[in-house]
Amino acid sequence: MEKDFPIDVNAWLLQHGFSTGLAEALTAMIMLIIAIVLVWLLYLVVKSVILRFIHALIHRTKAQWDDLLIKHKVFDKAVMVLPILVLSEQMTYILSEHQTLATGVQRILSAFSVVFIIRAIYAALDVGETLFERSSVSRRIPSKSFVQLTKLFLFLIGAVLAIAAIINESPLYFLSGLGVATGLLAIVFKDTILGFVAGVQLAANRMVSVGDWIQMDKYGADGEVIEVSLTTVKVQNWDKTFSMIPAYALVSDAFKNWQGMSESGGRRIKRAVYIDLASVRFLTDDDKRELLRVNHLKDYIPRIESELAKTNAGIVDFEKSVNGRRLTNVGTFRAYLKAYLHDHQKIHKDMTLLVRQLDPTSQGLPIEIYVFTNDTNWNAYEDIQSDIFDHIFAILPEFDLRAFQSPSGEDVRQTHLILKETS
Repeated sequence: MEKDFPIDVNAWLLQHGFSTGLAEALTAMIMLIIAIVLVWLLYLVVKSVILRFIHALIHRTKAQWDDLLIKHKVFDKAVMVLPILVLSEQMTYILSEHQTLATGVQRILSAFSVVFIIRAIYAALDVGETLFERSSVSRRIPSKSFVQLTKLFLFLIGAVLAIAAIINESPLYFLSGLGVATGLLAIVFKDTILGFVAGVQLAANRMVSVGDWIQMDKYGADGEVIEVSLTTVKVQNWDKTFSMIPAYALVSDAFKNWQGMSESGGRRIKRAVYIDLASVRFLTDDDKRELLRVNHLKDYIPRIESELAKTNAGIVDFEKSVNGRRLTNVGTFRAYLKAYLHDHQKIHKDMTLLVRQLDPTSQGLPIEIYVFTNDTNWNAYEDIQSDIFDHIFAILPEFDLRAFQSPSGEDVRQTHLILKETS
């Protein structure tokens, strides 16, 4: 009885004056529409009953990972294959009078089934990527790059299978043109290939990971890595802008990764105060008596004075300042800073601690502070550094030293007024 159904439609159309060719075409179209509607109804039943039941079961479980299957719609995309397969199986019956058309539609539906299967696998890969990113290992291995590569590989496989289904050829048929296709793909996917190779190198050598603070001036990047993909590394800069860096650029160009600083527990302060050379002089006895009242110099001055007394023993005409060794205000200032920083609670004692004198410049004599704070937080670091240099500038007069400062317009004006008054 079912076998005669399409013939009855065709006969009904012929009875109502339709030509034979038009009746056959309309019969095929009507049957195809009916089949699509029935399959769509089947899909709605599956979605509203079976999928809802599966979702309810997942929500009842205590596990968290299965909730991702719902979030990424793995089952929703997988069930799309069912209507396609059912419709494909019914094509021979629906279009029994049009076998050539039935075969063509079946091939197209086979290609669609491949597409929907690939989509479902993509969703499953997204679930796996999300689960991996929740683990501690994800900080060192850029999973997104490998997931994207897998998706690209599946896309190529899916494309081959879909085309093979449409033209009714074996997928192995396409391997004959693999040599030409490889060259074409190398050109089209140049950035992808370079990005993947770079991604493997970045992961293997642990050069950069999500959460690292990197600085790459060439691309205007100075901030935290928030994504490492197959072709690019996404950086959110500290000013809340984003920089997109090609993955291969991190291998071929120079960049700075501050993650080692964060993991070490110390952040470097490397900054100098410039002393006016005209203020540098030897200490007098009165100066020494005043500086002995400074806690950080109570041990230093007597110890150095004892060493200098031994060194200067036997020197004739010691009253002449050029003869023998003497304490200077800038040298004592350096000793004070070193003791001050050594006792500072925010300075890392197990890392380098230097107070050094650099080569004099046109801006004066640089006294450089080279230490590490024990707090790597940016806000805390800036506060510590500022507090230290606030203190340094404030105590310079205690050593009769002056910080170098280029003459300002006010200095010129005051000089002009003085010269005018004296003339």
